[in-house]
Amino acid sequence: MMKYLLTFGLMITLLSAQAQASQALYPGEIPNYIDGPNVESSATTGGILRISNVSNPVYTLYLAPESGNAKKPMVIIFPGGGYRILAASHEGSDIARKLNEIGVHAMVVHYRLPDSTRQVEKQYAPLQDAQQAIRVARQQANAWNVDSTKIGVMGFSAGGHLAASAATHHSIDYTKMNDGQNLRPDFQLLIYPVVSFRAYSHQGSVSSLLGKNKSEELLHLFSNEEQVNANTPRAFLVHASDDGAVSVANSLNYAAALANNKVLVDLHIMAKGGHGFGLVNKSTDEYWFDRLATWFKTL
Repeated sequence: MMKYLLTFGLMITLLSAQAQASQALYPGEIPNYIDGPNVESSATTGGILRISNVSNPVYTLYLAPESGNAKKPMVIIFPGGGYRILAASHEGSDIARKLNEIGVHAMVVHYRLPDSTRQVEKQYAPLQDAQQAIRVARQQANAWNVDSTKIGVMGFSAGGHLAASAATHHSIDYTKMNDGQNLRPDFQLLIYPVVSFRAYSHQGSVSSLLGKNKSEELLHLFSNEEQVNANTPRAFLVHASDDGAVSVANSLNYAAALANNKVLVDLHIMAKGGHGFGLVNKSTDEYWFDRLATWFKTL
């Protein structure tokens, strides 16, 4: 009998941590939007789900199993993909489920990919969606049993650039809703992130977001290490020193900027691992997510 009770309890736990159906990120009109056909597509290669041509942003909610009445942190996840595609599984849903295992709620955002045929100013569309995701999380905090003082952003690669942008540009409401909502994330989790749009950046991400004619003003605006101040939220960063796609200098310089502004920062540099390893860096027995789980206890 005990065996069946344990099995039933495990099933209930797993079911309670399942993702809910995707929801439109904006309940009404999407800002900075040009109407057109929905040509979003997806393909799975090498076990990785890649989504292209996102013009109608959505989020998927992953609520951790209930354990008492305590409210839980919420992590808003932005998958990477060079602002060209979204690596939606190993940098999205897989991460959300892992966060649920340590008692952290998550929402995965399929943000708009820059497209001048679908957005008036394509360079602002991802950041608008990131801010809207923070808005939704704060508005729904009570309904989702979220601790409203522990709502943070997480991003991988170009998604890390978006998370860092949300963390450093929160004083301006790029959605122009001007509803007084607090758009500052309480923390930022950046995994092999693009941070700078300068020489050591990932030029594919720069071109996808800004196009070929990149003004000095926009390069400065989206070089997030240049936007840090004392009100930038605390950070947790992971990067491999042999990353050949996104230089580790992105994380090193961002961490330095945070430290210089007396912002709490945890920086974890692995000797090897390359880029895009998601949860598991196969070049080491060290599991970066274990460090993150410990870090959450300090919030």
